[in-house]
Amino acid sequence: MGYTIQQNNHALIFTISRPERRNAVNYEVMDGLQIAINQAQKNDYVKALIVTGEGNEAFCAGGDLQEFHRLKTQKEAYGMLSNMGSILYQLATLNKVTVAYINGAAVGGGCEIAAACDYRIARPGIKMGFVQANLAITTGWGGGTLLYERLPANQVFRLLSEAKVHHESTLYELGFIDQTVQVESVDELIDMFKPVFEKSGAVLGAYKKMLTQKWTAGDLKARMESEIYECSVLWEKEEHHQAVEKFFEK
Repeated sequence: MGYTIQQNNHALIFTISRPERRNAVNYEVMDGLQIAINQAQKNDYVKALIVTGEGNEAFCAGGDLQEFHRLKTQKEAYGMLSNMGSILYQLATLNKVTVAYINGAAVGGGCEIAAACDYRIARPGIKMGFVQANLAITTGWGGGTLLYERLPANQVFRLLSEAKVHHESTLYELGFIDQTVQVESVDELIDMFKPVFEKSGAVLGAYKKMLTQKWTAGDLKARMESEIYECSVLWEKEEHHQAVEKFFEK
């Protein structure tokens, strides 16, 4: 299976378990993340959902190009993009604390998953990049829109348009990464959140509701859907397909 879901005290841990593919997202991983969100939503004992990747090489390499490159038309691409976009909207607005433990490299869609979480905790030395523009597409899961909610607009536009890979120190200085920690396991990471877990789940949910209401007033969902549609239009173009072919040739 391409993922695992485990509960540790007040935390539900979703781990992408495809290290041979640098924990790239496929349809199975998408389904698994939806299951984890549903479980966290329904379980009052769970106060946090942690998303991470298996091993120490990669958090998530984005969408699995070998699988998703089979999608050629705008309609085919939109089906996949909108499905994952809906999942990331649910992750962003979940009435629990959400944490991306970025234990390895994260590019493309992996950065979009991180952008959907409340906290981004990184292992020292990791690299991250919103590199979608290098493949002649935009962010396509709503992550660009979410990034504009996390950082000042000028910083976001630069990150997206330059499409570079950055060291965690740079992203920490920008404020995208909240904290850098050297831990040996997710269990140690969970210990860091004891001050949060000591709080009432109802209180945490109420604070999260404040954020969600702000986003609702700002039409976050509609803006994410617009981003997803624009990406699907670009996906169909030959420029994108040629860029992916060149990537495979490397």
